[in-house]
Amino acid sequence: MTLIKINVKTFVCFVLIICGFESFSQDDISLESYRHGEGIRFSQDDSYSFRIRGWLQPWYQSTKYLGDNEIGYANRFRMRRARINFEGNPGDQRFYYRLQFDLTGNGPERYLGAKKYLLDAFVRYNLTNQIRVTFGQRMPKTDNREVWMRSNTLQFVERSRLTSVFSSLREFGALFRGSFRMRNGSYIRSYFSVSNGDGENVFDQDKGGLKVGGRIDFLPFGTFANFGQWRQVDIVRELIPKLVVGGHYSVFNDMTSRRGRSESYSRQFIYINDLNNNGTIDKGEERLPDYTKYGIDFMFKYKGFFMLGEYVKSTVTVPGDINLRNNAYSDVPLNQQTYTSRFRQRVGRTTEFQDITPEQYVRSQMILGDAFNIQMGYLFKNGFSIDGRFTHLNSDEFSYMKSALYNNRPSQYTIGIGQFLTKNYGAKIQASYSWVDGSQGISDYRGSQYPISGDEQILRLMVTFSF
Repeated sequence: MTLIKINVKTFVCFVLIICGFESFSQDDISLESYRHGEGIRFSQDDSYSFRIRGWLQPWYQSTKYLGDNEIGYANRFRMRRARINFEGNPGDQRFYYRLQFDLTGNGPERYLGAKKYLLDAFVRYNLTNQIRVTFGQRMPKTDNREVWMRSNTLQFVERSRLTSVFSSLREFGALFRGSFRMRNGSYIRSYFSVSNGDGENVFDQDKGGLKVGGRIDFLPFGTFANFGQWRQVDIVRELIPKLVVGGHYSVFNDMTSRRGRSESYSRQFIYINDLNNNGTIDKGEERLPDYTKYGIDFMFKYKGFFMLGEYVKSTVTVPGDINLRNNAYSDVPLNQQTYTSRFRQRVGRTTEFQDITPEQYVRSQMILGDAFNIQMGYLFKNGFSIDGRFTHLNSDEFSYMKSALYNNRPSQYTIGIGQFLTKNYGAKIQASYSWVDGSQGISDYRGSQYPISGDEQILRLMVTFSF
């Protein structure tokens, strides 16, 4: 069944690509330009335009676990990303479309082991010069700033733990953006979105409610050069200081996952008020929590110096009449359900709450707490960069963040170096060293059979080549 689903998705993706290339049958389509790192652009007169670009990122990680149960080094090699991007407009400059794929299929949104290739798929329309609307799947503007910056422009090898823990990565829905210039040259940019809130969920049934949110950004010194608001590292070396300060807020009604993603074992959490006392999920008996997330952030660039700061907090409202749980989306009586976990098969899972209350249990399944991330760096004129970052997580008393994976590793310190081989984001070599504070206790790292009682040291190396 999984293989069939993958083939169907891949087929749909390639059909969309073929449709995009159909216009090239016309004789007056010509190659307009190629810029290393910015892609190949085709055009037709001054109306139709089409661009292909992408990037490869081979990656290496070596982790050293310290403490009483020292297990030595854990090494990993992988193709971190192999992205290809198709974008353009169909002759009307008010329209814009984008299709983006990860050819590895190994992104963070994998669901129950199935590979996912489609990342972005949306159409945008400019209602006016100041207001535009986007419909489809893309990065949300209701998360922290770092998550919607392109991966080939990142300051470090990997995004911060704040992003990996709290962000929803991608959503399907409608996004409205307004950009307004003030008399003094400053800008206010506002965003409002309505989405599924379940991450990359184009092909799967949506079990939860809707996510509604927004963001407001203030740019006191005008806009950044070369789309710099959506890219890290001041590679253009801004001649005057550029700053953006923003805040975001979202509410996800009827949440069925930990934080709004479609990764493994997500979108499976349903809670019940068993009105008929028959052990099945009948219509009207589902009880789902509402998830709220908000935060503030800023980014600053000036003559090669870059600084990013972010704070995020999440809360939840839990219905007070939950008395059963079901993590399988099944009409089979709860006491007869079976499911296969990553490690073993279990039969007849417990459905009643023990030791803690239903509200405490619901909270323990979700990402609840707050975090902040601060990072900065400097890019020299010769393309060499040096960077530093500190990230800290705080978990609520009842939260999935309270698990050993997060709570016993709340602080991470990272230093990084990089060499940009071109005067844009076309090619670069990056390395980083992270020290994870393990002083608060034992960490059962991702289900490892070797509990970790000390610190962690993580060395990462990545090469980026964009075309």
